[in-house]
Amino acid sequence: MTVKAVVWDIDDTIFDYTGADTAGLRRMLDAEGLPHGYLSADEALRRWRELADRHWARFAAGAVDFQGQRRDRVRDFLGRPLSDAEADDWFGRHVVHYEAAWALFPDFLPALDRLSGTHRHAVLSNSSIHNQDRKLRALGVRHRFEAVLCAVELGVSKPDAAAFLAVCGALGLPPGEVAYIGDHPDIDARGAVEAGLTGIWLDRSGRGGRPELTRIAALDELPGLLCADTRFGAPSTFG
Repeated sequence: MTVKAVVWDIDDTIFDYTGADTAGLRRMLDAEGLPHGYLSADEALRRWRELADRHWARFAAGAVDFQGQRRDRVRDFLGRPLSDAEADDWFGRHVVHYEAAWALFPDFLPALDRLSGTHRHAVLSNSSIHNQDRKLRALGVRHRFEAVLCAVELGVSKPDAAAFLAVCGALGLPPGEVAYIGDHPDIDARGAVEAGLTGIWLDRSGRGGRPELTRIAALDELPGLLCADTRFGAPSTFG
Protein backbone atom coordinates (compact mmCIF):
# COMPACT_ATOMS: atom_id res chain seq x y z
CA MET A 1 0.00 0.00 0.00
CA THR A 2 1.01 3.59 -0.54
CA VAL A 3 1.71 5.60 2.61
CA LYS A 4 -0.80 8.46 2.65
CA ALA A 5 -0.29 9.89 6.13
CA VAL A 6 2.54 10.47 8.59
CA VAL A 7 1.88 10.30 12.31
CA TRP A 8 4.51 11.98 14.44
CA ASP A 9 5.78 11.50 17.95
CA ILE A 10 6.46 14.87 19.60
CA ASP A 11 9.05 14.74 22.38
CA ASP A 12 12.61 14.20 21.11
CA THR A 13 11.25 13.71 17.58
CA ILE A 14 9.99 17.10 16.42
CA PHE A 15 10.54 18.92 19.73
CA ASP A 16 13.81 18.90 21.70
CA TYR A 17 12.29 17.70 24.95
CA THR A 18 15.55 16.44 26.48
CA GLY A 19 17.33 19.71 25.71
CA ALA A 20 14.51 21.81 27.12
CA ASP A 21 14.05 19.64 30.20
CA THR A 22 17.79 19.73 30.93
CA ALA A 23 18.02 23.49 30.41
CA GLY A 24 14.93 24.02 32.55
CA LEU A 25 16.27 22.00 35.44
CA ARG A 26 19.65 23.77 35.29
CA ARG A 27 17.86 27.11 35.53
CA MET A 28 15.75 25.77 38.38
CA LEU A 29 18.87 24.67 40.26
CA ASP A 30 20.49 28.06 39.62
CA ALA A 31 17.44 29.80 41.03
CA GLU A 32 16.73 27.53 44.02
CA GLY A 33 20.01 25.79 44.76
CA LEU A 34 21.14 22.18 44.60
CA PRO A 35 18.84 19.86 46.59
CA HIS A 36 20.30 18.12 49.61
CA GLY A 37 22.21 14.95 48.78
CA TYR A 38 23.55 15.95 45.36
CA LEU A 39 27.22 16.76 44.87
CA SER A 40 26.83 18.50 41.50
CA ALA A 41 24.28 19.77 39.03
CA ASP A 42 25.28 17.00 36.60
CA GLU A 43 24.49 14.37 39.23
CA ALA A 44 21.12 16.00 39.86
CA LEU A 45 20.37 16.10 36.12
CA ARG A 46 21.17 12.40 35.72
CA ARG A 47 18.87 11.58 38.63
CA TRP A 48 16.08 13.73 37.20
CA ARG A 49 16.21 11.88 33.89
CA GLU A 50 16.34 8.47 35.59
CA LEU A 51 13.29 9.34 37.64
CA ALA A 52 11.44 10.60 34.57
CA ASP A 53 11.90 7.21 32.89
CA ARG A 54 10.99 5.27 36.04
CA HIS A 55 7.82 7.14 36.84
CA TRP A 56 6.68 7.34 33.23
CA ALA A 57 6.93 3.54 33.07
CA ARG A 58 4.65 3.38 36.14
CA PHE A 59 2.16 5.66 34.40
CA ALA A 60 2.29 3.61 31.18
CA ALA A 61 1.62 0.47 33.21
CA GLY A 62 -1.45 2.06 34.83
CA ALA A 63 0.06 2.14 38.31
CA VAL A 64 -0.36 5.91 38.71
CA ASP A 65 -2.14 8.74 36.90
CA PHE A 66 -0.37 11.45 34.92
CA GLN A 67 -0.29 14.03 37.69
CA GLY A 68 0.70 11.39 40.20
CA GLN A 69 3.79 10.36 38.29
CA ARG A 70 4.91 14.01 38.22
CA ARG A 71 4.42 14.37 41.97
CA ASP A 72 6.28 11.15 42.74
CA ARG A 73 9.13 12.24 40.48
CA VAL A 74 9.52 15.46 42.46
CA ARG A 75 9.34 13.66 45.83
CA ASP A 76 12.02 11.16 44.80
CA PHE A 77 14.20 13.87 43.31
CA LEU A 78 14.09 16.03 46.43
CA GLY A 79 14.26 13.03 48.73
CA ARG A 80 11.61 14.16 51.15
CA PRO A 81 7.85 13.80 51.68
CA LEU A 82 5.74 16.48 50.08
CA SER A 83 2.02 17.09 49.94
CA ASP A 84 0.39 17.01 46.52
CA ALA A 85 0.17 20.80 46.56
CA GLU A 86 3.84 21.17 47.45
CA ALA A 87 4.92 18.76 44.72
CA ASP A 88 2.69 20.52 42.19
CA ASP A 89 4.11 23.89 43.19
CA TRP A 90 7.72 22.69 42.76
CA PHE A 91 6.97 21.13 39.40
CA GLY A 92 5.14 24.27 38.31
CA ARG A 93 8.20 26.40 39.05
CA HIS A 94 10.33 23.98 37.04
CA VAL A 95 7.86 24.18 34.13
CA VAL A 96 8.40 27.94 33.87
CA HIS A 97 12.11 27.36 33.22
CA TYR A 98 11.45 24.34 31.00
CA GLU A 99 9.00 26.18 28.76
CA ALA A 100 11.43 29.07 28.32
CA ALA A 101 13.73 26.58 26.55
CA TRP A 102 11.12 25.08 24.19
CA ALA A 103 12.31 24.68 20.58
CA LEU A 104 11.58 22.56 17.54
CA PHE A 105 14.42 20.58 16.04
CA PRO A 106 15.71 22.55 13.03
CA ASP A 107 15.14 19.66 10.61
CA PHE A 108 11.42 19.30 11.41
CA LEU A 109 9.78 22.18 9.55
CA PRO A 110 11.77 21.66 6.32
CA ALA A 111 10.77 17.98 6.32
CA LEU A 112 7.13 18.80 7.09
CA ASP A 113 7.04 21.42 4.35
CA ARG A 114 8.42 18.95 1.79
CA LEU A 115 5.74 16.42 2.74
CA SER A 116 2.83 18.86 3.01
CA GLY A 117 1.65 18.36 -0.56
CA THR A 118 1.93 14.57 -0.58
CA HIS A 119 0.95 13.32 2.88
CA ARG A 120 -1.55 14.02 5.63
CA HIS A 121 -0.22 14.57 9.15
CA ALA A 122 -1.23 13.76 12.71
CA VAL A 123 0.32 13.27 16.15
CA LEU A 124 0.28 10.38 18.62
CA SER A 125 2.00 11.09 21.94
CA ASN A 126 2.43 9.26 25.24
CA SER A 127 1.41 12.39 27.15
CA SER A 128 -1.76 14.40 27.71
CA ILE A 129 -3.66 16.55 25.22
CA HIS A 130 -3.48 19.46 27.68
CA ASN A 131 0.31 19.43 27.52
CA GLN A 132 0.85 18.55 23.90
CA ASP A 133 -1.83 20.67 22.25
CA ARG A 134 -0.58 23.67 24.21
CA LYS A 135 3.01 22.86 23.27
CA LEU A 136 2.23 22.55 19.57
CA ARG A 137 0.34 25.85 19.62
CA ALA A 138 3.18 27.62 21.45
CA LEU A 139 5.62 26.28 18.86
CA GLY A 140 3.35 27.47 16.03
CA VAL A 141 2.63 24.10 14.40
CA ARG A 142 -0.67 22.81 15.79
CA HIS A 143 -2.49 23.80 12.61
CA ARG A 144 -0.23 21.52 10.57
CA PHE A 145 -1.82 18.37 12.05
CA GLU A 146 -5.30 17.01 11.37
CA ALA A 147 -5.45 15.20 14.69
CA VAL A 148 -3.53 15.10 17.97
CA LEU A 149 -4.10 12.01 20.12
CA CYS A 150 -2.51 11.40 23.52
CA ALA A 151 -2.23 8.45 25.87
CA VAL A 152 -3.89 10.07 28.87
CA GLU A 153 -7.15 10.67 27.01
CA LEU A 154 -6.99 7.43 25.00
CA GLY A 155 -6.47 5.34 28.10
CA VAL A 156 -3.76 3.37 26.32
CA SER A 157 -0.17 4.23 25.45
CA LYS A 158 2.42 3.22 22.87
CA PRO A 159 3.54 0.55 22.13
CA ASP A 160 0.06 -0.91 22.60
CA ALA A 161 -1.42 -1.50 19.17
CA ALA A 162 -4.68 0.14 20.26
CA ALA A 163 -2.94 3.52 20.48
CA PHE A 164 -1.66 3.30 16.91
CA LEU A 165 -4.97 2.00 15.61
CA ALA A 166 -6.77 4.90 17.31
CA VAL A 167 -4.84 7.47 15.31
CA CYS A 168 -5.41 5.51 12.11
CA GLY A 169 -9.11 5.61 12.94
CA ALA A 170 -8.97 9.36 13.48
CA LEU A 171 -7.47 9.72 10.00
CA GLY A 172 -9.92 7.27 8.44
CA LEU A 173 -7.07 5.23 6.97
CA PRO A 174 -6.06 1.58 7.29
CA PRO A 175 -2.78 0.99 9.16
CA GLY A 176 -1.03 -0.02 5.93
CA GLU A 177 -1.46 3.53 4.61
CA VAL A 178 0.03 5.22 7.68
CA ALA A 179 3.66 5.73 8.72
CA TYR A 180 4.66 6.48 12.30
CA ILE A 181 7.95 8.16 13.18
CA GLY A 182 9.46 8.48 16.64
CA ASP A 183 12.73 8.48 18.53
CA HIS A 184 12.27 5.22 20.43
CA PRO A 185 13.02 1.97 18.57
CA ASP A 186 10.59 -0.19 20.55
CA ILE A 187 7.87 2.14 21.82
CA ASP A 188 7.60 3.94 18.48
CA ALA A 189 8.97 2.00 15.50
CA ARG A 190 8.49 -1.60 16.61
CA GLY A 191 5.12 -0.82 18.20
CA ALA A 192 3.92 0.79 14.97
CA VAL A 193 5.06 -2.16 12.86
CA GLU A 194 3.33 -4.65 15.14
CA ALA A 195 0.12 -2.62 14.78
CA GLY A 196 0.38 -2.83 10.98
CA LEU A 197 1.77 0.64 10.28
CA THR A 198 5.08 1.54 8.70
CA GLY A 199 7.32 2.23 11.68
CA ILE A 200 10.32 4.54 11.32
CA TRP A 201 12.92 4.97 14.03
CA LEU A 202 14.49 8.43 14.21
CA ASP A 203 17.94 7.63 15.58
CA ARG A 204 19.30 11.11 16.20
CA SER A 205 22.03 9.87 18.53
CA GLY A 206 23.40 7.33 16.05
CA ARG A 207 22.88 4.31 18.28
CA GLY A 208 22.53 2.04 15.27
CA GLY A 209 21.72 -1.62 15.38
CA ARG A 210 18.17 -2.98 15.14
CA PRO A 211 18.48 -3.98 11.47
CA GLU A 212 14.88 -5.19 11.48
CA LEU A 213 13.68 -1.58 11.82
CA THR A 214 13.50 1.19 9.27
CA ARG A 215 15.92 3.77 10.65
CA ILE A 216 16.86 7.32 9.73
CA ALA A 217 19.38 9.60 11.43
CA ALA A 218 17.64 12.92 10.75
CA LEU A 219 14.30 14.16 9.46
CA ASP A 220 15.80 15.44 6.23
CA GLU A 221 15.93 11.77 5.17
CA LEU A 222 12.20 11.28 5.71
CA PRO A 223 10.73 12.90 2.56
CA GLY A 224 12.96 10.87 0.27
CA LEU A 225 12.09 7.70 2.15
CA LEU A 226 8.34 8.29 2.04
CA CYS A 227 8.13 9.66 -1.47
CA ALA A 228 10.40 7.07 -3.09
CA ASP A 229 8.81 4.17 -4.89
CA THR A 230 10.10 1.59 -2.41
CA ARG A 231 8.80 -1.57 -0.77
CA PHE A 232 7.96 -0.15 2.62
CA GLY A 233 8.19 -2.52 5.48
CA ALA A 234 11.63 -3.82 4.47
CA PRO A 235 14.56 -3.02 6.79
CA SER A 236 16.13 0.35 6.07
CA THR A 237 19.25 0.71 4.00
CA PHE A 238 20.11 3.74 6.11
CA GLY A 239 21.82 1.52 8.64
